[in-house]
Amino acid sequence: MINATGRRKSSIARVYLTKGEGKITVNGKDFKDYFPLKHIQANITSPFETVEIENIYDLKVNVTGGGFKGQAEATRMAISRALVKLNEDFRKPLKSKKYLTRDSRVVERKKYGKPKARKSFQFSKR
Repeated sequence: MINATGRRKSSIARVYLTKGEGKITVNGKDFKDYFPLKHIQANITSPFETVEIENIYDLKVNVTGGGFKGQAEATRMAISRALVKLNEDFRKPLKSKKYLTRDSRVVERKKYGKPKARKSFQFSKR
């Protein structure tokens, strides 16, 4: 069993990789039920397609925090890290697609005197 962690925005995903038949469970549900959108599901499976080893390993994922997109990308990063632990040859193709890089962009905080982080109220000269 290989485990790895991935992060994105305020989401944290822990992945446990075991030999099996390609079953992916996220927080106790099938990943297609947990992430119903097709393009988000593709995020989860893309590391396996990149290294061309589909349906060989079972995944158990615990993910907390953030929204569904951040959770999916945190899971993608964790899966990629687990695959690199499994076989160091997978590092180059995964790194070229930037799956091993932590996307550190987070929401900017709201500033006082403004309605949002940077947006200002309408200016009136008179």
